[in-house]
Amino acid sequence: MPRFDDCPIILREFLSYHETIKGQSKMTINEYYLDLRMFLRFMKLVKNEMPYDTDLETISIKDVDLDFIKSITTTDVYDFFSYLANDRVKNPESVNKELGISANSRFRKLAAIKTFYKYLTVRTKQLEDNPVKDIEYPKLRQSLPRYLTLDETKQLLKSVDGPNKTRDFAILMLFLNCGIRRSELVGLNINDVYSDHIRVLGKGNKERIVFIGSSCKKAIDDYMIERNQIELSDNRALFGSRDHNRISVTAVHRLVKKHVLEAGLDPERFSAHKLRHTAATLMLQSGVDIRTVQEVLGHEHLNTTQIYTHIENSELRSAAEKNPISKLKLDEE
Repeated sequence: MPRFDDCPIILREFLSYHETIKGQSKMTINEYYLDLRMFLRFMKLVKNEMPYDTDLETISIKDVDLDFIKSITTTDVYDFFSYLANDRVKNPESVNKELGISANSRFRKLAAIKTFYKYLTVRTKQLEDNPVKDIEYPKLRQSLPRYLTLDETKQLLKSVDGPNKTRDFAILMLFLNCGIRRSELVGLNINDVYSDHIRVLGKGNKERIVFIGSSCKKAIDDYMIERNQIELSDNRALFGSRDHNRISVTAVHRLVKKHVLEAGLDPERFSAHKLRHTAATLMLQSGVDIRTVQEVLGHEHLNTTQIYTHIENSELRSAAEKNPISKLKLDEE
C-alpha cells in the first residue's frame, strides 16, 4: 500500500515537500501526517454537519481540495482545539476513556497545522489568507525532568541479566553515557561506532559526533562479539531484535522498562527518555559545561538544555545554607 494513500493530493504534496526538500525525518513526516489527517477529518465533520460523536477514523478526506482548505476559518480551528481539549479520548486503548488530550499534544498539532498553512501561503502561494497565523500556542506546564540518581543508575546496570544481557547492557550504557535519543540509538549502524566516539543522526537529519567513555566502549566491544555472529535483515544495524530485524523503538522502550522493573525501580517513572535526562544531569553534576552538554545532547537551542540546571544547582543549595534562617534554632532562645 502506498504511503499516505488515504490523504488528498494537497496533503501528500506537503508531506513530500518536507521529506524530500526540507529533509525532515520519517518520524516528523509521520507526525505531520497523523496530526493533519485528524485536523482535516474534523473539518469534514464540521463542514458536512455530521453528528459530533462520529468516529473520525471513518471519515474520508481524499476529496479535500484547495477550495475546501480555503473554507476553513479561524473559528473552525478553535472548534478543533476545543474538541481536542474537551472531547478527544486521551487513550483509545485504555479501559478508562478519559477525555481531553494534553497541552503538549495540542501544541504539537497546532505546530503541524501552522507549518501546513505556511507551506500553502508562503512556500507555494496557493492561499492568501492564513487562519492560524495569530492563534497562540497552548501554555505548557514547565516540569522538571525525572532522572536516576548515580546510585540508582548503578543499581540498574548491575541488575541487567537474561538472554540478551550483553546487548541490553550496551544499550543502557549508550543512553546513560551519551544521552542519545531512542530513535538515534535505533538508527545506529555498525560503521557508526569508532574507537572513542559514535556518529549519531539526530533530529532534522543532523549528524553529530558523541564521544564514549571507556566503560561504554567496553560494553559495545563485548556486544560486538555476539553481533558479529548474527545475520540481520538489515545487516548494517548495530542492534538487532530476536526476529533478526533492526531493533525497533518499541522494543527498546520495552527492554528499558523491563530492566528498570528488575532493578527494583518504578517503570512508570523511568523510561528510555528518562535515561537521557539522567545522562544530562550526571554530566552537569560532575561539572561539565552546559554548552558542552548541549552539544552532546544535540539540542539546537541552549534554553532546551538549561532545564537540567534547575535539578542540581550547587549555587542554589549554597544560597539556602547561607540564609540565616537555615541555621536558626528557636529552642535555644
